[in-house]
Amino acid sequence: MCPTRTKSGIANVCPLPWRRESRLVLGLGLGAVLILGAFLPGAHGAAPGHPGPTASLKQRQAGLSSRSQRALLGLYALDSRLLRARGDLGRLQTRAAALRLEQQRVRHEIAVVEGTLRASQRLLGERLRTLYEEGEPNAIAILHGATSRDDAVSRLDELDRSARQGAEAAAEANDGRTKLKALALELAAQAREVQTLEAQAAQTAAALSSARAQRISYLASLARERRFTAHQIAALSVRARHVVERAQAVQVQSEASAPPVIVAVPTAESARTLTVTATGYSLPGHTATGLPVGFGVVAVDPAVIPLGTRLTIPGYGEGVAADTGTAVQGATIDLWFPTLADAMAWGRRTVTITLH
Repeated sequence: MCPTRTKSGIANVCPLPWRRESRLVLGLGLGAVLILGAFLPGAHGAAPGHPGPTASLKQRQAGLSSRSQRALLGLYALDSRLLRARGDLGRLQTRAAALRLEQQRVRHEIAVVEGTLRASQRLLGERLRTLYEEGEPNAIAILHGATSRDDAVSRLDELDRSARQGAEAAAEANDGRTKLKALALELAAQAREVQTLEAQAAQTAAALSSARAQRISYLASLARERRFTAHQIAALSVRARHVVERAQAVQVQSEASAPPVIVAVPTAESARTLTVTATGYSLPGHTATGLPVGFGVVAVDPAVIPLGTRLTIPGYGEGVAADTGTAVQGATIDLWFPTLADAMAWGRRTVTITLH
């Protein structure tokens, strides 16, 4: 009943019933404080472990920047490795081409030597057949048939030289063919080794190229996330500014039309406590007072907690009674959270809140 008297004898003056505009001004003002508080370092609009939405977004933006920097450094390292792998592959391909040319040259030389060997063997065979058919040359007959002694010696030397040259030519051709075939085998072994190394280098280059493409795609996704987060931060800033402007406009209208109000003398009993059932939720939209939903917005039963009342909620932080709901009846409140995971973590619990 009013007026009342305290133990000290000082009378309390009953506050006038709030007009709708006054409640809206207070609700908008407290909403602006809650939203702007998220932009201020050290602001505690949320309970420990539940940073404000803007603080969370800025933390996420910093994390994305750090991940982008690490991914970019990784891309630089991949580029260096890919450059080396492609260089190795190019050198191996050049070496393989040179070996193929060398193999072609050796095969050609083997064909030439084998042709020479066949010709030498044919000439040697023809000489042996002639000797078999005509018999061994008689030195005495050569001497008698010669016109002079020098002519006889020259004929004997020519016979000996002819036989020796034929045998030497055949031996050299055979030796050359053996060496060339050994060289061909060595070149074939080198070609197989280079071919294996070339395949490995090509596989390494392909794997590095694929990893590089994936890293570029990852960087692009991080850039999209950073742009989206920056857009969210900007949207919160705009929303906070609009709330402040709306609160200021309503305040001016209220002050211009409101009659003088007798302010109650604050006492120790100004703040009271109330035990309620608090449920977490996470939905977009606007409150019953026109505020955009945000951290610190509390849905209440106006018959129990007047709209615009500032609340201290254990485990959640500071809030303002700025919303209603068909399921919010009696000593129940709904607390807004930025994510569904946060709302589910809060769940439904009984708490004793303080009304200011």
